[in-house]
Amino acid sequence: MGFRIFKILGAAVLLAACAAVPAFASEYYGQITFGGVPVPGVTVTATQGGKTVAVTSDERGIYRFPDLADGDWKIDVALQCFQPIHAAVTVSGSTEPGKFELQLLPMDALKALAQAQPQLRPSAPAATLQAAAPKKPDAAGVSAGPIDIPKPPSESNEQSNDGFLVNGSVNNAATSQYSLNQAFGNRRSNSRSLYNGGFAVILDNSALDARPYSISGYSTPKPTYDRITAGLTFGGPIRIAHVLPRGPNLFFAYQFTRNNTAQTDPALVPSLDERMGDLFNAVGQPATILNPATGSSYSGSIVPVSGQAQALLALYPLPNVAGNPLYNFQTAVLNSSHQDVVQTRLDKNLGRRDELFGNFNLQSTRANNVSLFSFVDTTDTLGLNTNINWSHRFSPHLFGYVSYNFSRQRTLVRPEFDGKVNVAGNAGITGDDQSPANWGPPALSFSSGIAALSDSESSFNRNRTDRFSASAAMYRGHHNITVGGDLRKQEYNDFFEQDPRGTFTFTGANTGSDLADFLIGTPDASSIAFGNADKYLRQTVMDAYATDDWRVLPILTINAGARWEYGAPMTELFNRLVNLDIAPGFTAAEPVLGSSPVGPVTGTHYPDSLIRPDRLGFEPRIGISWRPIPASTVVVRAGYGIYHDTSVYLTPVLQLAQQAPLSTSVREQNSAGCALTLAAGFIPCTTSTPDAFAIDPTFRVGYAQTWQLAVQRDLPFAMQGTLTYLGVKGTHGVQEFLPNSYPLGETSPCASCPSGFVYETTGGNSTRQSAMLQLRRRLRAGFLASAQYTFSKSIDDDAVLGGMGHVINPSQLDSATSSSSPSASAVIAQNWLDPRAERSLSSFDQRHLLNLQAQYTSGQGLEGGTLLGGWRGRALKEWTLLTQITTGTGLPETPVFPAAVPGTGYIGSIRPSLTGAPIYSAGNGAHVNAAAYTAPAPGSWGTAGRYSITGPSQFSLDSAMQRTFRPHGKLFLDARIDATNLLNHAVYSSWNTTVENAQFGLPLNVNPMRSLQVTFRLRY
Repeated sequence: MGFRIFKILGAAVLLAACAAVPAFASEYYGQITFGGVPVPGVTVTATQGGKTVAVTSDERGIYRFPDLADGDWKIDVALQCFQPIHAAVTVSGSTEPGKFELQLLPMDALKALAQAQPQLRPSAPAATLQAAAPKKPDAAGVSAGPIDIPKPPSESNEQSNDGFLVNGSVNNAATSQYSLNQAFGNRRSNSRSLYNGGFAVILDNSALDARPYSISGYSTPKPTYDRITAGLTFGGPIRIAHVLPRGPNLFFAYQFTRNNTAQTDPALVPSLDERMGDLFNAVGQPATILNPATGSSYSGSIVPVSGQAQALLALYPLPNVAGNPLYNFQTAVLNSSHQDVVQTRLDKNLGRRDELFGNFNLQSTRANNVSLFSFVDTTDTLGLNTNINWSHRFSPHLFGYVSYNFSRQRTLVRPEFDGKVNVAGNAGITGDDQSPANWGPPALSFSSGIAALSDSESSFNRNRTDRFSASAAMYRGHHNITVGGDLRKQEYNDFFEQDPRGTFTFTGANTGSDLADFLIGTPDASSIAFGNADKYLRQTVMDAYATDDWRVLPILTINAGARWEYGAPMTELFNRLVNLDIAPGFTAAEPVLGSSPVGPVTGTHYPDSLIRPDRLGFEPRIGISWRPIPASTVVVRAGYGIYHDTSVYLTPVLQLAQQAPLSTSVREQNSAGCALTLAAGFIPCTTSTPDAFAIDPTFRVGYAQTWQLAVQRDLPFAMQGTLTYLGVKGTHGVQEFLPNSYPLGETSPCASCPSGFVYETTGGNSTRQSAMLQLRRRLRAGFLASAQYTFSKSIDDDAVLGGMGHVINPSQLDSATSSSSPSASAVIAQNWLDPRAERSLSSFDQRHLLNLQAQYTSGQGLEGGTLLGGWRGRALKEWTLLTQITTGTGLPETPVFPAAVPGTGYIGSIRPSLTGAPIYSAGNGAHVNAAAYTAPAPGSWGTAGRYSITGPSQFSLDSAMQRTFRPHGKLFLDARIDATNLLNHAVYSSWNTTVENAQFGLPLNVNPMRSLQVTFRLRY
């Protein structure tokens, strides 16, 4: 029954909107003042694309847009005799009220305006005023002469008509019997309060939401949960008699959120027989399991179980699903989060030339994250942001702005076993960090599809930013010139260890079965990183810029400028950073410390950051808007700019702070010369370097060049079309590879050369070309809509572009993208001698994307009336229906062969080879054909390309309906219903692309199913 209601609601929305919907709408309001006094009658215009909405300020100088679509708007403020004001505002539910201070035109401009407009001069004789007075009609309605206007005693002199009239004001002479209502800075009696506020509640619970989707195909009871968000706002002047008669304006907002969400997690877990070592019927395991000590097979596929494996198996849940060879366990996981947000703003005019305003924001979040294993990890975040801003008008053409911003965020993570149970120690696993905060199990990764065992790491981080900004704006003739600069001091005060409990990876390299390797206690690879937990990282970022918005002609505007940006390489307060000093050709490598920055191999002198600064951050930018055909709606826009990424240092510096000899950093592969066990798997071997990461000391800051050309034209039926081309070229992108590594089945050509570490440099490049066609229907007869289609292609050999890396199931194996890897989102090149062979489609390459939006508003007549009478008019007026459809092709994914790169201990960078079989012709519900891939030939790298698999296509349909009720003249009640995934359509996010995995080609996870949310907001 509920599903039918949702389908009917979706059909109604689609029929009313006929396409799909825009961003949701919000109220935006503010105040216009002059010398701190509210000004009525000011025209305020909001423009977004081809849509324009205009309102007029009321007697309190308040302007109000009750229903602006969320997004960027251009605000223009105009009043005769005053300088126009132009501003850009991003409208959303949390946008603060706007505050605009009018400035008089220069005296010469006022004189010119007075001469250009006919008016009654103050010295006009009484006869002229009498002739200009309105005529009184006779009995037949014909004008019979001027109306007799009696004069009060105080106005007997004709000079009493003199006065300084401002457009929008009225005659407020208290001594005149003909004075109108008090206005222009004076409070009207019986008017609305100068204070505004509101209260909002958003309600949602499991009764309104659909059941979470089950990838395994087995139904799971839907957990009971609820979500509630409530908030209040208040704004107005602070006035205390005899103390603050004209105090600052205050805006205050508070919002709290109490959310619970549910998801269904399937998994493959060891059965009771498998926990006892009987693998005869184990899913995804070979028929013959070899004993690595003798080379013969285990009788009956029964293997011995080590004490460490028994202790860790106790953390796994027992199977609860029968008959599915791919998933034998499924559970509903319930997560919760509590959030409180406080926002305040104060602004005050200091005379006519200065304005001072500031903001204070505080956010506190407490969240519980529950895993498949019922581990409950808590995360507490406290964020504070405040700023103070001062503006000064030196002259009608020159303005100055100075601001200071302070932000601080504290994050505390407590994993399940923090200070409770020493799981690894009780299991007899040695070599890990034994501090109570890091108690818990090591991470376990399996290549066959068995659920990975993992838990979050304990951390306590405090990050702080101090930012100083100064700028000046000059408006002269056809030029609007802005110059300025920023200085930002950033602190990252972190207390955490990268991988204190260690990670074991099982691929079946020892017995032919990854589960058997685990049971006998012989991992294929291991890694651990701990020590030097406290890190105090520092960075200085600065920039300077100048722009000129030049109105060359009425049909041509050029915005040109340049920016220089520099982000210094990060340092550690106590110089506790470690890099590798590497000989040419990677023939030798030794640690070099920030406290003693002289390379022991090359003798090179390094800065404290161990990375040389890159100060070549020059960024020219230009934009052009041109109307080539007079009296035509055709507009051509073009632009070019360069943008640097000064935030690129944080990830590698965190690696440099977790290296030997200042901490334990080990990554090893099991071999005859380096035997690994669960009991003693974190031992460094002499065949590899003591550190797992190094960065090129001449590391360059990457930058992107962007260029754009757009043509826009109005079309019949209130339509507007825009065709846009956008190009992006990235240079100095990050690349990572494993020096002195070699393919499977090959021996090292240089046995004495250092290996086992990741080297990061900047040799990557990228390109993206896209074309976008947009058709928009302006608001007409209550209906507006837009359709936007984008065709694009992105190619790169950049290791971190897009922030995705290889799309590998984190429950499968420790790969080059796992949390214990040098860069959590980096892609390590397969062949270190040929990083350019990684050039392929980008992780974010979405070839086709279509977005449809629509909105229909039933509206209302003058004074709140309707076109229909009676209850029909009252029920149907002022409804707004919205809908949005987004559909696109899938994102690229990389096939991975689960084997360690020989001599390194890294798993995930080797790709399989193609067999020639069709990639997408698969059975048993799989979307990718496992037969299309095989292990690489001995001595060769895999032939399958990076990001050569197309992931699942994307689709979403969201809708909303809202209305504003007016229970009282001063009160407004907004009611809104939002539905996400209205059709309750299952959309997969990615495929499993790990070759030889039991779930290869199957969906890894699914996007949320239908959710319904109700919002009430009361405003006054």
